[in-house]
Order: sequence, then structure tokens, then C-alpha cells
Amino acid sequence: MKKLKYGDVVEIKTKNGLAYAQYTHKHKQFGALLRVFSNIYTSRPGNLPELIKLEPTFICFSPLGAAVNRGIVSIVDCAAVPLEAQAFPTFRAGIINPSTKKVDVWWLWDGETEWRVGEIDAEQRKLPIRGVWNDTLLIERIESGWMSNTDPR
Repeated sequence: MKKLKYGDVVEIKTKNGLAYAQYTHKHKQFGALLRVFSNIYTSRPGNLPELIKLEPTFICFSPLGAAVNRGIVSIVDCAAVPLEAQAFPTFRAGIINPSTKKVDVWWLWDGETEWRVGEIDAEQRKLPIRGVWNDTLLIERIESGWMSNTDPR
């Protein structure tokens, strides 16, 4: 079993090519936090430390250790976590109303404390959505170009 290190750069095979993410934090309940980048490559780029300096397309929790151990993703490099990504991010969370398929009341969460905000504004819509994504959902979201600020909820 490979031990994960903060800064590990992960290669993710998609039907469109190779995508990359960086492991930045571990939360006791949600596990590994990944910064996921949208660029897709036909082969591994030689400048992975430069790649992770880009703005991520999205941030999510994922069972990274299990995905690495099962060979679903590979650790291909380790690079310093950019300064702006070293602080634990604030997430948004809410329960989808079954009749509207939208979240009526949003909550913000900083990794320890959660607080109710109700409706969110455009700036809060850019925050990542709290949840743990398995490898299937992670790959699906990369392939579709999903972004938290365009999520219809």
C-alpha cells in the first residue's frame, strides 16, 4: 500500500486522455482532498509542477488511497502545494429538494464548523460542493467539464 504525501500529483485516465489532480489535504471524515485540472493530455506532460500552479477546475474529496492501490489512478509526481491552496477551502453543502431538484438552503463549511447561509450569491456559487466522489464520478465529471459554479443545484 503506497503512502500518500501532500503534493502528490495524480494521473487519471479518461476516455478523452490523461487528466491530473493534486492531493492537498486529508480530512478525518471525508478523506483526501484533490485539486482537479481540466486540461486533457494525450501523453504525460513534462511540466507537471507547472501544471499544478494553474487554477483547478474543481476541488473534491475522493478515496485516493483506494484508487491508487487498485491501479485506477497513478501518482506520477510530487510538487509543493501552491501557497493559495495550502489553506483548507470553504465548501458549500445542502440537501436537494426532491420536488425542485435544487438546494433551498445552503450551508458553508470550513472543515470544522458549518453555518447556515440560505440562498447563495454568485461568489459563494464558486465554492466547491462538499461530498466524496468515487473514481467513477470523478472521471465522469472530468470528462463532462463539470464545474461547481455551473452545477444546476
